[in-house]
Parts: sequence; structure tokens; C-alpha cells
Amino acid sequence: MVEGVRAPENLLVGGVFRAAAGGRTMAVEDPATGERLALVADGATSDAAAAVDAAAAAQPAWQAASAYERAKVLRKWFELQQRDKENLARLMTLENGKPLKESYAEVDYAASFVEWFAEEAKRVYGRVVPASRSDKRLLVLKQAVGVVAAITPWNFPAAMITRKVAPALAAGCAVVLKPAPETPLTALRLGELLLEAGGPAGVLNVVPTTEAAAFADAWLGDPRVRKITFTGSTAVGKELMRKAAGHVQKVSLELGGQAPFIVFDDADLDQAAVGIATAKFRNAGQTCVAANRILVQQGVAEAFTDRIVEQVRRMRVGHGLAEGVEIGPMISERGRQKVLAHVEDAVSQGAAVRLGGGVMSGPGYFVEPTVLTGVSSKMRVMREETFGPVIAVATFREEREAIAIANQTEYGLAAYFFTRDAARAWRVAEALEYGIVGLNDGAFSTAQAPFGGYKESGLGREGGLEGIEEFLETKFVSWGGVDAGL
Repeated sequence: MVEGVRAPENLLVGGVFRAAAGGRTMAVEDPATGERLALVADGATSDAAAAVDAAAAAQPAWQAASAYERAKVLRKWFELQQRDKENLARLMTLENGKPLKESYAEVDYAASFVEWFAEEAKRVYGRVVPASRSDKRLLVLKQAVGVVAAITPWNFPAAMITRKVAPALAAGCAVVLKPAPETPLTALRLGELLLEAGGPAGVLNVVPTTEAAAFADAWLGDPRVRKITFTGSTAVGKELMRKAAGHVQKVSLELGGQAPFIVFDDADLDQAAVGIATAKFRNAGQTCVAANRILVQQGVAEAFTDRIVEQVRRMRVGHGLAEGVEIGPMISERGRQKVLAHVEDAVSQGAAVRLGGGVMSGPGYFVEPTVLTGVSSKMRVMREETFGPVIAVATFREEREAIAIANQTEYGLAAYFFTRDAARAWRVAEALEYGIVGLNDGAFSTAQAPFGGYKESGLGREGGLEGIEEFLETKFVSWGGVDAGL
């Protein structure tokens, strides 16, 4: 482990950190240098089963605990994450590559879900329904769904975990967690902090592995696992959904995006330029809500493009621990090659490179921040999720055309638009077929609001009042004979 940071390197199963079956390990590297950070236990399918055994054993007592007892553990977990902020942030920057400033912000964001759901644990309400007969009482109860399997991505190593695990724990569910193999250290440290907070053994089990498909099959094939929650690609989400049908397991899926970013001619262009820097370059563009298709009304296209070119030109690229860095590396060489292929495809079909377009010299998986103009719907940057620091600018003539282009995709996670016209704001916000809309806002994510998409961008919501509902069953109790003998 790198000096100055701390995280376990073994699996967390049943409250104990231990080696993987057969002693298997996997290397975790710094994507900014390519250097090895740690050797982490690489779970086998027997470890996946052991994690479910531990969760199933812990489930009855955790579910039976009062909401206030669960809330107390979650509140302490929140406080420990804040105490450990420096360590968690450095861990994330080292294994993910994002700038340290972003990692600090993610620790706060991740912890905010724990704080929010610690309170929501106390607000899981049932109700009494008026009965049609005087000798009956009709009750509606909310109860934990049971053991939850959570599968999380590498791009937000802390927040994607707490956004799933905190509401599950608040609802009374035990959890088995498979973090991304690229970023297991943050996950293991979060598990360690939950134990310190008083989380009972087996309530959260953290099992990194390079055998993602085998783990998913093991959990989908186990009827004790009653819920699968996943963030990742649409293709994998569809496969999980198909396999969950075997035991009719509940699923929550936060999948791919193809976010449009619309700038109308009445927009505050300076505000929009700041918005796109946030919506596109956070985590080097490696977010599911990154602005991917930049649609600018013709009358302001040149002026707006000039603004973003100048803004991007000033952004510093480098190792996330270096002072002043705003853009880090791609997570891997594979990720870098995808970005470069998108740029090459656009240029081959007539797009112009206003800025960047190549790789950075030196070690690590860096891509130059890039601005393309003259893009069209035929190009991959407009049809696929680029997942990198590329701004691809297309133009439109009128509002109706912008909405049509924005909705012309199978995805529907997030959309952005900028305008100062109040009537247009209502029209466009209602017309966009997306689960999240940023109106004059490039950074909308917050624990108290629901996050999720339309169409092939997923099922269910994370955060907000809706977040805990994903981990609850609804039970109807019809109580007869209430007035007998009166």
C-alpha cells in the first residue's frame, strides 16, 4: 500500500477480513502512472457463497433491530467517513485517478447518503386503511426485502456504494457487495469503517473479484438473495434482469446514459460554459450523467464554442494528487482507446478538432481534453457513450428540433439545458424523456433527490424518499374479529 493511505487488502466476510479461497490476489494500479498500488484478495465463487451465508445469518437480527438502532449505526458510519476524509480521498485518487479536489467532494457526497438514510430509517411508515366491515382492521406494513446483492462501478468508488448500501441497511437488509476490481480499496475501507461504527458481523460483506459474471450468477442463482442492485452498462443490466427472473428477484438498475446538453440562444453563455465544464469533465468525463451530445442553437454556436475552448484550454491535466489538477486519466488503456476511436471516427466523417484530440505524453492513461465541432448524428460521439473528456458540438435551428434530437436515443438518464425563458424552461423540462433534468445546472446530484433514468437507462431510483422504497416489501394484514364480544 502507498505510504500515507490505509485500507484492508482482504475480503470482508462475516465481520472478518480474510484471504480469498485459494489465496488468489489481483493487482490494483494507479491509472495516472500504471504503477501497482496493492495486491488485493481476488474472491472466488466459493467466497461469493460464503458472503451470502454471512448475510443470511445476519439478516434476521438486523431486520428485527429497531429503526433507531439501525439509524444509530448509520449515523456513526457517517461520522467515521468524515473523520477518515483525507484517507478516503487519497485512496480514491490513487486507484481511480480523479483529482483530489473531486475525491474530497465525493467523500462528502458519499457520506451524505449515509446521513440521509440514517434519518429515513426512522420514517419507514405503514398505514391503517379504512375497512369495509366494522369487525376488521386493515394494516399496511413495510418490511425489509431481505439479503441484497450490490454490484458497483469504478467511477465513483465511494458514492456508488453508499447510495445503495445505506438505504439497504436503513431498511433492515444485510448486503453482499462486489466493488469494481479497479477500485476495491475504497470499498474495503468503507466496510472497515462500518464495523468500527458498530455494524454487526455479516451485515455488510465486501468481496472484490475479477470474476464478475461468475459472482453475479452465484447470487442470481441463490434464492436467499432477494434483491440485486447494479450500476453499470445497459448490456450487463439486461443480462442481470433476465437471470433475476429465475427466482423473481427484485432489481434496481442504474445503466448507461447519452446525456444531451442543450444551449438555447437566450441562455447565459458564461453560465452554460461553467455548466458544461462541470457536466463533462468531472472524473475526466467518466460518469453516466456526463454531457455527451452538446446541442447549441445556431445563432450562439460560434460564441459558445469560443468560450468553452478557452475554458478547456486553461484546465490542468495530470496526476490527481498534484496541485491544481482538474482532469485526471482514463481508468485504463481500454478506456483511453475507446475515446480516441470516437475522436478518430468523428474526424473521418468531417468533424473539426478545435482543441486536443490526442494522448498526453508520459505514463498513465491520459487523453487530451478535446473539443470537436461540426459533428453529426452519424458519428459515434453522438450515438454512443464516449466516457471521456470530449466535447462534441452540434447545432440546431429551433426548440422543437433540439428536443427531437435529445430524445432520439434508447437512453434516458440525464439531460441538461440552459435558457432564461421561463415558458421555455417548463416546456423543455416536461418534453425531455429523461429521469433527471438539469435546468441551468450542470451538477444536480444530491442525496435528498431521486436519481434514475427512463427507457434503457434503468429501473428504480436511488436517493430521495424513493431510495429506501427499493429495499422494502409491502405487506397487507387483514385483521378480523376486532369487535367480537362487544
